[in-house]
Amino acid sequence: MIQLDIPGYGELRLQHLVLDVNGTIAAGGELVEGVAEGIAALEGTLRTVAVTADTHGTAHALGERLGIGVHVITGSWEAGDKLELVQDLGSDAVVAIGNGSNDALMLRSAAVGVCVIGPEGASRATLEAADIVVTDIRDALALLADPRRMLATLRT
Repeated sequence: MIQLDIPGYGELRLQHLVLDVNGTIAAGGELVEGVAEGIAALEGTLRTVAVTADTHGTAHALGERLGIGVHVITGSWEAGDKLELVQDLGSDAVVAIGNGSNDALMLRSAAVGVCVIGPEGASRATLEAADIVVTDIRDALALLADPRRMLATLRT
């Protein structure tokens, strides 16, 4: 668990990390270099779940490799399914990371939403829904590994 009391932002008690797959932790179905190490550094701190429509058919192998849960979207409204996952976990205990339009609702619902502007870019809606914006998934994971850095970003 990550516990922070952030001046002007509020108290956080984060228990879950929800990660979009394509464009966030993977590119073209392949894991971004350094992501495995970043997730491993959070083991025992946050329960991590990857959420994906599994476009490349690699989601379960990716989850096994990373030692995390995988939630494969089966419905036709990906944004709604991602939102529902965050709500089921308890929005106030979730940090969510994504980049696409279908990630905006989950980022807005999560206690902390992080938008990654990576090689695929990021949607304007997701950028506006985020509490924190980074240019690399490894930077987002590093913020969670050292929560004082997140406090510095969010305090007012």
